[in-house]
Amino acid sequence: MTAPSERAPTPGGTDRGLSTVRTLLVALLVLGGSVGGAFALGVVGAPSVVGVENRFGEVTNETTTIESDLQVNNPNPIGVSLGGTTIDYGVSMNDVSMASGTKEGVSVGTGNTSVPFTTELDNSRIPAWWVTHVRNGEHTDLRVDATATSSLVGQSYTTQVSRDVNTSVIEAFRTDEPKPLNASSPVVSDPVLILERTEAEWGTVNEERTEIGMTLHLHNPKAYPIVVSEIGYDIYMNNITMGSGEAARTTTIGPGETVAVEATTVIRTGTLDEWWVSHLRRNQVTDLRMPFYLVIDLSNGGGGEQRIELDSYERTIETDVFGTKPADSGVDTGSNGSSDGDGSTDGSTDGTPTDTPTGTPTPSSTPTATPTATPTATPTSTPTGTTTDDGGLF
Repeated sequence: MTAPSERAPTPGGTDRGLSTVRTLLVALLVLGGSVGGAFALGVVGAPSVVGVENRFGEVTNETTTIESDLQVNNPNPIGVSLGGTTIDYGVSMNDVSMASGTKEGVSVGTGNTSVPFTTELDNSRIPAWWVTHVRNGEHTDLRVDATATSSLVGQSYTTQVSRDVNTSVIEAFRTDEPKPLNASSPVVSDPVLILERTEAEWGTVNEERTEIGMTLHLHNPKAYPIVVSEIGYDIYMNNITMGSGEAARTTTIGPGETVAVEATTVIRTGTLDEWWVSHLRRNQVTDLRMPFYLVIDLSNGGGGEQRIELDSYERTIETDVFGTKPADSGVDTGSNGSSDGDGSTDGSTDGTPTDTPTGTPTPSSTPTATPTATPTATPTSTPTGTTTDDGGLF
Protein backbone atom coordinates (compact mmCIF):
# COMPACT_ATOMS: atom_id res chain seq x y z
CA MET A 1 0.00 0.00 0.00
CA THR A 2 1.33 3.31 -1.02
CA ALA A 3 1.40 5.96 1.79
CA PRO A 4 -0.55 9.13 0.99
CA SER A 5 1.67 11.90 -0.09
CA GLU A 6 1.57 15.33 1.67
CA ARG A 7 0.57 18.29 -0.43
CA ALA A 8 3.48 20.56 -0.97
CA PRO A 9 3.07 24.16 0.18
CA THR A 10 1.94 26.47 -2.54
CA PRO A 11 4.57 29.08 -3.21
CA GLY A 12 3.40 32.56 -2.21
CA GLY A 13 0.36 31.30 -0.16
CA THR A 14 1.44 33.06 3.02
CA ASP A 15 1.87 36.34 1.20
CA ARG A 16 -1.61 36.05 -0.34
CA GLY A 17 -3.14 35.48 3.14
CA LEU A 18 -1.45 38.51 4.60
CA SER A 19 -2.48 40.50 1.58
CA THR A 20 -6.12 39.50 2.13
CA VAL A 21 -5.99 40.62 5.77
CA ARG A 22 -4.43 43.88 4.77
CA THR A 23 -7.13 44.40 2.15
CA LEU A 24 -9.90 43.82 4.73
CA LEU A 25 -8.31 46.24 7.17
CA VAL A 26 -7.98 48.88 4.47
CA ALA A 27 -11.62 48.31 3.50
CA LEU A 28 -12.75 48.77 7.09
CA LEU A 29 -10.71 51.94 7.39
CA VAL A 30 -12.13 53.23 4.13
CA LEU A 31 -15.64 52.36 5.32
CA GLY A 32 -15.05 54.19 8.59
CA GLY A 33 -13.72 57.18 6.74
CA SER A 34 -16.70 57.08 4.42
CA VAL A 35 -19.12 57.17 7.35
CA GLY A 36 -17.26 60.09 8.85
CA GLY A 37 -17.27 61.79 5.49
CA ALA A 38 -20.96 61.08 5.10
CA PHE A 39 -21.59 62.76 8.46
CA ALA A 40 -19.57 65.74 7.35
CA LEU A 41 -21.37 65.94 3.99
CA GLY A 42 -24.78 65.49 5.53
CA VAL A 43 -25.43 62.20 3.70
CA VAL A 44 -25.71 60.47 7.08
CA GLY A 45 -27.65 62.49 9.64
CA ALA A 46 -26.01 63.91 12.75
CA PRO A 47 -27.76 63.39 16.11
CA SER A 48 -30.15 66.19 17.09
CA VAL A 49 -32.30 67.11 20.10
CA VAL A 50 -35.98 66.60 19.22
CA GLY A 51 -37.72 66.96 22.59
CA VAL A 52 -37.31 68.13 26.17
CA GLU A 53 -39.05 66.96 29.35
CA ASN A 54 -38.62 69.04 32.50
CA ARG A 55 -39.55 68.67 36.15
CA PHE A 56 -38.53 70.38 39.36
CA GLY A 57 -36.28 68.39 41.65
CA GLU A 58 -34.77 69.33 45.00
CA VAL A 59 -35.46 72.88 46.17
CA THR A 60 -33.23 74.58 48.73
CA ASN A 61 -33.15 78.16 49.95
CA GLU A 62 -30.39 78.92 47.43
CA THR A 63 -31.05 76.74 44.37
CA THR A 64 -33.75 74.87 42.48
CA THR A 65 -32.78 71.67 40.69
CA ILE A 66 -34.33 71.16 37.27
CA GLU A 67 -34.25 67.56 36.08
CA SER A 68 -34.58 67.18 32.34
CA ASP A 69 -34.76 64.35 29.85
CA LEU A 70 -33.54 65.35 26.40
CA GLN A 71 -34.78 63.21 23.53
CA VAL A 72 -31.86 62.86 21.12
CA ASN A 73 -32.57 61.42 17.67
CA ASN A 74 -29.87 59.48 15.85
CA PRO A 75 -31.08 58.82 12.27
CA ASN A 76 -28.21 56.44 11.52
CA PRO A 77 -28.33 52.62 11.54
CA ILE A 78 -25.52 52.50 14.10
CA GLY A 79 -25.13 54.04 17.55
CA VAL A 80 -22.89 57.00 18.22
CA SER A 81 -20.55 57.17 21.18
CA LEU A 82 -18.08 59.96 20.69
CA GLY A 83 -16.21 62.05 23.20
CA GLY A 84 -16.71 65.03 20.89
CA THR A 85 -20.52 64.99 21.16
CA THR A 86 -21.76 67.76 23.46
CA ILE A 87 -25.21 68.96 24.48
CA ASP A 88 -25.71 72.52 25.72
CA TYR A 89 -28.97 73.25 27.51
CA GLY A 90 -30.49 76.49 28.73
CA VAL A 91 -33.76 78.03 29.89
CA SER A 92 -34.69 81.68 29.99
CA MET A 93 -37.78 83.58 31.09
CA ASN A 94 -38.57 86.84 29.31
CA ASP A 95 -34.94 86.79 28.14
CA VAL A 96 -33.69 86.58 31.73
CA SER A 97 -31.09 83.80 31.86
CA MET A 98 -31.94 81.60 34.83
CA ALA A 99 -29.51 78.66 34.51
CA SER A 100 -27.51 76.61 32.02
CA GLY A 101 -25.65 73.33 31.69
CA THR A 102 -23.44 71.25 29.40
CA LYS A 103 -23.09 67.50 28.99
CA GLU A 104 -20.14 66.02 27.09
CA GLY A 105 -19.35 62.56 25.76
CA VAL A 106 -22.98 61.71 25.02
CA SER A 107 -23.71 58.16 23.82
CA VAL A 108 -26.86 57.59 21.77
CA GLY A 109 -28.26 54.50 20.10
CA THR A 110 -30.23 54.39 16.89
CA GLY A 111 -33.53 56.25 16.83
CA ASN A 112 -34.54 58.26 19.90
CA THR A 113 -32.53 58.10 23.13
CA SER A 114 -33.40 59.79 26.42
CA VAL A 115 -30.42 61.66 27.85
CA PRO A 116 -30.81 62.71 31.53
CA PHE A 117 -29.71 66.25 32.29
CA THR A 118 -29.58 68.29 35.51
CA THR A 119 -29.20 72.05 35.88
CA GLU A 120 -29.29 74.39 38.86
CA LEU A 121 -31.49 77.47 38.99
CA ASP A 122 -30.14 80.25 41.18
CA ASN A 123 -33.11 81.37 43.29
CA SER A 124 -31.64 84.85 43.58
CA ARG A 125 -32.64 85.34 39.91
CA ILE A 126 -36.34 85.09 40.77
CA PRO A 127 -36.79 88.81 41.69
CA ALA A 128 -35.29 89.89 38.34
CA TRP A 129 -37.66 87.56 36.50
CA TRP A 130 -40.64 88.78 38.56
CA VAL A 131 -40.03 92.37 37.49
CA THR A 132 -40.23 91.39 33.80
CA HIS A 133 -43.27 89.19 34.46
CA VAL A 134 -45.30 91.99 36.06
CA ARG A 135 -44.14 94.64 33.60
CA ASN A 136 -45.21 92.30 30.81
CA GLY A 137 -48.79 92.08 32.09
CA GLU A 138 -48.11 88.96 34.21
CA HIS A 139 -46.91 87.14 31.12
CA THR A 140 -43.70 85.14 30.73
CA ASP A 141 -42.20 83.66 27.59
CA LEU A 142 -40.49 80.51 28.87
CA ARG A 143 -37.87 79.36 26.36
CA VAL A 144 -35.86 76.15 26.43
CA ASP A 145 -32.86 75.85 24.08
CA ALA A 146 -30.98 72.59 23.53
CA THR A 147 -28.06 72.26 21.13
CA ALA A 148 -26.29 69.04 20.10
CA THR A 149 -22.78 69.57 18.73
CA SER A 150 -20.36 67.03 17.26
CA SER A 151 -16.73 68.03 16.87
CA LEU A 152 -16.26 65.08 14.50
CA VAL A 153 -18.70 66.33 11.90
CA GLY A 154 -18.42 70.00 12.79
CA GLN A 155 -22.15 70.63 12.95
CA SER A 156 -24.65 71.79 15.57
CA TYR A 157 -28.38 71.19 15.71
CA THR A 158 -30.56 73.40 17.90
CA THR A 159 -34.08 72.81 19.20
CA GLN A 160 -36.02 75.67 20.79
CA VAL A 161 -39.28 75.15 22.66
CA SER A 162 -41.40 78.04 23.94
CA ARG A 163 -44.49 78.25 26.11
CA ASP A 164 -46.50 81.10 27.55
CA VAL A 165 -46.84 81.33 31.33
CA ASN A 166 -49.63 83.64 32.51
CA THR A 167 -50.78 84.48 36.02
CA SER A 168 -53.39 86.78 37.52
CA VAL A 169 -52.01 87.73 40.92
CA ILE A 170 -53.52 91.22 40.73
CA GLU A 171 -57.01 89.67 40.83
CA ALA A 172 -56.41 88.76 44.47
CA PHE A 173 -56.63 92.45 45.34
CA ARG A 174 -59.92 93.13 43.52
CA THR A 175 -63.51 92.71 44.70
CA ASP A 176 -66.75 93.65 43.04
CA GLU A 177 -69.43 92.86 45.64
CA PRO A 178 -70.45 95.10 48.54
CA LYS A 179 -68.98 94.30 51.94
CA PRO A 180 -70.46 95.87 55.12
CA LEU A 181 -67.93 97.26 57.60
CA ASN A 182 -68.95 97.03 61.25
CA ALA A 183 -67.59 99.01 64.19
CA SER A 184 -69.22 96.73 66.79
CA SER A 185 -69.76 99.80 68.95
CA PRO A 186 -72.57 100.03 71.53
CA VAL A 187 -73.33 103.62 70.54
CA VAL A 188 -73.27 103.32 66.74
CA SER A 189 -75.33 100.89 64.68
CA ASP A 190 -73.68 98.70 62.04
CA PRO A 191 -72.70 98.90 59.31
CA VAL A 192 -70.85 102.19 59.59
CA LEU A 193 -69.45 101.97 56.06
CA ILE A 194 -69.96 99.76 53.02
CA LEU A 195 -67.00 98.74 50.86
CA GLU A 196 -68.74 98.62 47.49
CA ARG A 197 -65.78 97.39 45.46
CA THR A 198 -62.00 97.38 45.34
CA GLU A 199 -59.91 98.12 42.26
CA ALA A 200 -56.22 97.31 41.92
CA GLU A 201 -53.50 97.94 39.34
CA TRP A 202 -49.77 97.32 39.30
CA GLY A 203 -47.73 100.41 40.02
CA THR A 204 -43.96 100.86 40.07
CA VAL A 205 -42.15 97.54 39.83
CA ASN A 206 -38.40 97.17 40.31
CA GLU A 207 -36.02 94.84 42.13
CA GLU A 208 -36.64 96.63 45.44
CA ARG A 209 -40.41 97.08 45.52
CA THR A 210 -43.58 96.02 43.73
CA GLU A 211 -46.34 98.58 44.17
CA ILE A 212 -50.06 97.86 43.93
CA GLY A 213 -52.31 100.86 43.55
CA MET A 214 -55.60 100.07 45.29
CA THR A 215 -58.81 102.08 45.20
CA LEU A 216 -61.44 101.37 47.86
CA HIS A 217 -64.92 102.65 47.00
CA LEU A 218 -66.46 103.40 50.41
CA HIS A 219 -70.11 104.31 50.89
CA ASN A 220 -71.38 106.15 53.97
CA PRO A 221 -74.92 104.96 54.87
CA LYS A 222 -75.14 107.28 57.88
CA ALA A 223 -76.82 110.67 58.17
CA TYR A 224 -73.58 112.31 59.28
CA PRO A 225 -70.06 112.57 57.76
CA ILE A 226 -67.44 109.95 58.58
CA VAL A 227 -63.71 110.64 58.41
CA VAL A 228 -61.25 107.93 57.29
CA SER A 229 -57.82 108.77 58.72
CA GLU A 230 -55.71 105.66 58.13
CA ILE A 231 -55.52 102.44 56.10
CA GLY A 232 -53.17 99.62 57.12
CA TYR A 233 -52.40 96.26 55.58
CA ASP A 234 -50.25 93.13 55.62
CA ILE A 235 -49.53 90.79 52.70
CA TYR A 236 -48.73 87.10 53.22
CA MET A 237 -47.86 84.49 50.61
CA ASN A 238 -47.70 80.97 52.05
CA ASN A 239 -47.45 82.63 55.47
CA ILE A 240 -44.34 84.55 54.40
CA THR A 241 -44.62 88.28 55.09
CA MET A 242 -44.24 89.94 51.69
CA GLY A 243 -45.20 93.46 52.67
CA SER A 244 -46.93 95.61 55.26
CA GLY A 245 -47.57 99.25 55.89
CA GLU A 246 -50.03 102.01 56.57
CA ALA A 247 -51.18 105.11 54.80
CA ALA A 248 -52.26 108.14 56.84
CA ARG A 249 -54.58 110.01 54.51
CA THR A 250 -57.62 111.90 55.79
CA THR A 251 -60.74 111.50 53.67
CA THR A 252 -64.18 112.76 54.62
CA ILE A 253 -67.19 110.82 53.33
CA GLY A 254 -70.41 112.82 53.44
CA PRO A 255 -73.74 111.25 54.40
CA GLY A 256 -75.04 109.01 51.62
CA GLU A 257 -71.91 109.57 49.54
CA THR A 258 -69.51 107.09 47.95
CA VAL A 259 -65.87 108.15 47.85
CA ALA A 260 -62.86 106.49 46.22
CA VAL A 261 -60.06 106.17 48.77
CA GLU A 262 -56.66 105.40 47.29
CA ALA A 263 -53.91 103.43 48.98
CA THR A 264 -50.62 102.01 47.72
CA THR A 265 -49.56 98.62 49.02
CA VAL A 266 -46.01 97.40 48.56
CA ILE A 267 -44.54 93.92 48.12
CA ARG A 268 -40.83 93.67 48.88
CA THR A 269 -39.49 92.27 45.61
CA GLY A 270 -36.34 90.95 47.28
CA THR A 271 -38.38 88.44 49.33
CA LEU A 272 -39.77 86.72 46.24
CA ASP A 273 -36.96 84.15 46.16
CA GLU A 274 -38.10 82.97 49.59
CA TRP A 275 -41.67 82.79 48.32
CA TRP A 276 -40.50 80.84 45.26
CA VAL A 277 -39.10 78.07 47.45
CA SER A 278 -42.39 77.75 49.33
CA HIS A 279 -44.36 77.83 46.07
CA LEU A 280 -42.45 74.89 44.58
CA ARG A 281 -42.46 72.88 47.79
CA ARG A 282 -46.26 73.13 47.76
CA ASN A 283 -46.52 71.81 44.19
CA GLN A 284 -46.63 75.32 42.70
CA VAL A 285 -49.48 76.47 44.93
CA THR A 286 -49.56 79.77 46.84
CA ASP A 287 -52.09 80.92 49.41
CA LEU A 288 -52.19 84.71 49.31
CA ARG A 289 -53.75 86.51 52.27
CA MET A 290 -54.11 90.25 52.86
CA PRO A 291 -55.76 91.50 56.05
CA PHE A 292 -56.19 95.26 56.35
CA TYR A 293 -57.92 97.79 58.55
CA LEU A 294 -59.40 101.27 58.54
CA VAL A 295 -59.25 103.93 61.25
CA ILE A 296 -62.38 106.08 61.12
CA ASP A 297 -63.76 108.94 63.20
CA LEU A 298 -67.38 108.45 64.32
CA SER A 299 -67.46 111.52 66.57
CA ASN A 300 -70.39 112.95 64.63
CA GLY A 301 -72.36 109.86 65.62
CA GLY A 302 -71.13 109.76 69.20
CA GLY A 303 -68.71 106.88 68.69
CA GLY A 304 -65.29 108.55 68.57
CA GLU A 305 -62.32 107.05 66.73
CA GLN A 306 -62.66 103.38 65.78
CA ARG A 307 -60.33 100.84 64.20
CA ILE A 308 -62.21 98.47 61.89
CA GLU A 309 -60.62 95.18 60.91
CA LEU A 310 -61.66 94.10 57.43
CA ASP A 311 -62.05 90.45 56.50
CA SER A 312 -58.86 89.12 54.94
CA TYR A 313 -58.69 88.85 51.20
CA GLU A 314 -57.58 85.31 50.49
CA ARG A 315 -56.75 83.76 47.17
CA THR A 316 -55.16 80.50 46.06
CA ILE A 317 -52.80 80.95 43.11
CA GLU A 318 -51.58 77.90 41.21
CA THR A 319 -49.05 77.66 38.39
CA ASP A 320 -47.70 74.92 36.14
CA VAL A 321 -44.44 76.27 34.76
CA PHE A 322 -43.42 73.30 32.60
CA GLY A 323 -46.93 72.32 31.59
CA THR A 324 -47.73 68.81 32.85
CA LYS A 325 -48.26 69.10 36.58
CA PRO A 326 -50.56 66.37 37.93
CA ALA A 327 -54.22 67.38 38.23
CA ASP A 328 -54.03 66.82 41.99
CA SER A 329 -52.58 70.11 43.21
CA GLY A 330 -52.11 69.01 46.79
CA VAL A 331 -48.96 69.96 48.64
CA ASP A 332 -46.01 68.13 47.15
CA THR A 333 -42.34 68.72 46.57
CA GLY A 334 -42.14 68.67 42.80
CA SER A 335 -43.99 69.10 39.55
CA ASN A 336 -43.46 67.70 36.13
CA GLY A 337 -43.39 69.32 32.74
CA SER A 338 -42.59 68.27 29.23
CA SER A 339 -42.17 69.98 25.90
CA ASP A 340 -41.60 68.28 22.58
CA GLY A 341 -39.35 69.66 19.92
CA ASP A 342 -41.91 68.78 17.26
CA GLY A 343 -43.74 71.99 17.92
CA SER A 344 -46.01 70.97 20.76
CA THR A 345 -46.05 71.17 24.52
CA ASP A 346 -47.87 68.95 26.97
CA GLY A 347 -50.13 70.50 29.56
CA SER A 348 -50.73 74.13 30.26
CA THR A 349 -49.71 76.66 32.81
CA ASP A 350 -52.63 77.34 35.09
CA GLY A 351 -52.77 80.32 37.39
CA THR A 352 -56.43 80.21 38.32
CA PRO A 353 -57.05 82.16 41.52
CA THR A 354 -59.70 80.91 43.95
CA ASP A 355 -61.44 83.31 46.31
CA THR A 356 -61.65 82.18 49.94
CA PRO A 357 -62.44 85.24 52.08
CA THR A 358 -62.67 84.69 55.83
CA GLY A 359 -64.38 86.37 58.75
CA THR A 360 -67.88 87.73 59.24
CA PRO A 361 -69.63 88.86 57.17
CA THR A 362 -68.42 86.58 54.38
CA PRO A 363 -67.65 88.43 51.15
CA SER A 364 -67.84 86.84 47.75
CA SER A 365 -65.08 87.84 45.37
CA THR A 366 -65.18 86.44 41.89
CA PRO A 367 -62.01 86.63 39.81
CA THR A 368 -62.54 88.27 36.47
CA ALA A 369 -59.78 86.48 34.65
CA THR A 370 -58.46 82.98 34.51
CA PRO A 371 -54.74 82.71 33.70
CA THR A 372 -53.99 80.37 30.86
CA ALA A 373 -50.96 79.06 29.09
CA THR A 374 -50.62 78.85 25.33
CA PRO A 375 -47.84 76.52 24.20
CA THR A 376 -45.94 77.87 21.23
CA ALA A 377 -43.09 75.47 20.74
CA THR A 378 -40.88 76.37 17.81
CA PRO A 379 -38.19 73.77 17.24
CA THR A 380 -35.39 74.44 14.76
CA SER A 381 -32.61 72.23 13.52
CA THR A 382 -29.89 74.39 12.11
CA PRO A 383 -26.52 72.93 11.09
CA THR A 384 -24.05 75.70 11.74
CA GLY A 385 -20.81 74.00 10.82
CA THR A 386 -19.22 75.18 14.05
CA THR A 387 -19.44 74.40 17.72
CA THR A 388 -21.99 76.61 19.47
CA ASP A 389 -22.07 77.83 23.04
CA ASP A 390 -25.60 78.08 24.45
CA GLY A 391 -26.13 79.76 27.82
CA GLY A 392 -29.02 80.58 30.13
CA LEU A 393 -31.95 78.53 32.36
CA PHE A 394 -35.11 78.83 34.45
